[in-house]
Amino acid sequence: MLSRWVLTPLLALFGIVVMVLAMLAIVLALTYPNLPSLEILTDYRPKIPLRVYTSDGYQIGEFGEERRVVVRFAEVPEVLRQAILAAEDERFYQHGGVDALGILRAAASNFLSGGRRQGASTITQQVAKNFFLSSEKTYTRKIYEALLAFKIEHNLTKDQIFELYINQIYLGQRAYGFVMAAQTYFGKSLKDLTVAEAAMLAGLPKSPSDGNPVANPKKASQRQRYVLRRMRQLGFIDADQHEAALEQPLIVKRETSEYAVHAEYVAEMARQIAAERFPEDVYSRGLSVYTTITRADQEAAYASLRRNVLDYDRRHGYRGAEAYVDLSGIRSDQDDALDELLQDYQDSEDLHPAIALSVDARQVQAYRKGGEIISVSGDGLKFAAAMIGDKAPATKRLRRGAVIRVQKDDKSRWRITEMPEVESAFLSVDPQNGAIRSLVGGFDFARNKFNHATQAWRQPGSSFKPFIYSGALERGFTPASVVEDEPISIPASITGSKTWEPKNYDGKYEGPMSLRTALAKSKNVVSVRLLEAAGVHFIQDYVTHFGFDAGKHPAYLTMALGAGSVTPWQMVTAYSVFANGGYRIQPFIVAQIRDEKDQVIAEARPVTAGDESLLVIDPRNAFLMDSMLRDVTLRGTAARASTLLKRRDLAGKTGTTNEQVDAWFCGYQRTVVGCSWIGFDQPKNMGSRETGTSAALPAWIGYMSQVLKGIPQSFMPVPDGVVAIEITESDRPRKEYFYKENVPEPEEPEYVPSPQGEMASTIHFP
Repeated sequence: MLSRWVLTPLLALFGIVVMVLAMLAIVLALTYPNLPSLEILTDYRPKIPLRVYTSDGYQIGEFGEERRVVVRFAEVPEVLRQAILAAEDERFYQHGGVDALGILRAAASNFLSGGRRQGASTITQQVAKNFFLSSEKTYTRKIYEALLAFKIEHNLTKDQIFELYINQIYLGQRAYGFVMAAQTYFGKSLKDLTVAEAAMLAGLPKSPSDGNPVANPKKASQRQRYVLRRMRQLGFIDADQHEAALEQPLIVKRETSEYAVHAEYVAEMARQIAAERFPEDVYSRGLSVYTTITRADQEAAYASLRRNVLDYDRRHGYRGAEAYVDLSGIRSDQDDALDELLQDYQDSEDLHPAIALSVDARQVQAYRKGGEIISVSGDGLKFAAAMIGDKAPATKRLRRGAVIRVQKDDKSRWRITEMPEVESAFLSVDPQNGAIRSLVGGFDFARNKFNHATQAWRQPGSSFKPFIYSGALERGFTPASVVEDEPISIPASITGSKTWEPKNYDGKYEGPMSLRTALAKSKNVVSVRLLEAAGVHFIQDYVTHFGFDAGKHPAYLTMALGAGSVTPWQMVTAYSVFANGGYRIQPFIVAQIRDEKDQVIAEARPVTAGDESLLVIDPRNAFLMDSMLRDVTLRGTAARASTLLKRRDLAGKTGTTNEQVDAWFCGYQRTVVGCSWIGFDQPKNMGSRETGTSAALPAWIGYMSQVLKGIPQSFMPVPDGVVAIEITESDRPRKEYFYKENVPEPEEPEYVPSPQGEMASTIHFP
């Protein structure tokens, strides 16, 4: 009787098990052959983003949905492998794709905890899910996942599966794979990871988006401690290593887009060029774009431009609080909500946003991202002093809740600063082949992505005068031609509208002077007289030889003062003609594009100076202009350049537009041409003393002071057809250069007619 009661249920249970197994066998028989091909795994081609580099190999940009660097399994350090196994699948090398013991352990844990809280997916199952399945949590999906895991295990080795997992898994902050995660969070390669850092990364797959150390440091730390504990329990690390890892402070990179070189505008230009050339899969096939810039040149340009812009901003006073935030709900000065209030305010290099917690005339205490409380006092308050106290405007006054910018000075003391409103651009080029050596399109790419170096059409002011003078040389004028520097009035019959009375910038007139002296002193009146004498339409056509658009420079006498429109890119192209002896090179910024196999698939092949097809002006003209432009830097408006750089082989021209709206300096040493521009996006007066000399030249000097170190002085050789003659100017004898056919006879006067048609000046030789 008892045996019947025992035997019947056992037989029923056995029958159920047989039926379940039979059903599973049928499902397996029907499903397994229809599982997707594993070609995507055996021929692994992950999405690898477009990456941009300097010519000397430093990464400056990356574009693509998935930021990933593929690594071979043999190159993965053992400590990271062990950390992953401890966190995700300790029996990976024992099971066949699905861990039955793990499932039972997870089921027991979930039953005891009253719900599904612990998963049991193996590394192989996660590979199956990441490559073939969605993330929905259904039993059907889990069955397919298990079947795929069996198939993967049957076709790949354990190390191959592990390698796929290490490269494919998402780990937060747009980082796919552990190589990119190590770079993103710690700025390290895998081989340099510590035990603590490896444990932190290994813990990320469980909750990559909201559990990473940038998004949620507390949650990430808790997960790291769990991984370290499991590593200790499994014998991967000993007690001392475990304790040391727990105590190691982790320095997490909070700005995930940092690169070794600040070249965001260059990277964007390279991206556009690559996308235009390879539009189909430019962001996923692993292309590498090598630009022409060098790290040293780019960092020199970036630092010099920012320093110059900040100096300009400080000359014009503090504008007040950047914004205000509501601190009524803040419980303490260490409240986590303060970080949330700052999330819309990003660092701009060393200009850090902070929230003022307390403000008085002696000290400002402020909160920085990450919980740092800083104090600013003494000299650090001087710049902002006018905005502290009741007399300051209520809408700009520094008070509790004000968002400010802070910066460390040369002695690492905090000071209040601000984000400048003025914009700027700087670029430099090799005048022999057109390779761009540096390019900075604005003060801060994150704030303003408009590339002022290539896109900003601005008036060049007096920096355009050299091209007027160059054209005049082709009309028979010489550097020694004398023109009257006296007030003039251009009648309406010539201007076509109303009487125009151009004036020199300083309001001073010095009478007759040579073209050489007039250019060095940037005399506006002389330039107008010269343009009229040389022929406005002739000069309008002539400047196109340098790369300018005739339509951007209307045929009016105002062209003499640079009233047309140019870009800084055009200006370095044009000044390169003087620097290289008369050849118009084509600037370019991408040197090579390589595919995922590191094969060159596109390459620049520049035509270099010396090729007759590029010759656009007489080499003698280039020589004379080089000689005159060197005088600008030796004794003219840019004399500060030669003085500070202690060189005599510099040449260039300052430029200031009407009402000080734009300021320029474009110049060169024979190996490099550079152009500096500064102004507001919405054109307005920068200040009565903000000229090319004071506002633009310092950035050029700062750049050249770095890139010309160790470069010997060099001067353009005198070309055939140029003769040197001793002349007297202002009762001083000096040597002057002439075209051989334009050497005046002694005592023979050379007349330069004024716009009114009368004789304006004469020149005499001893």
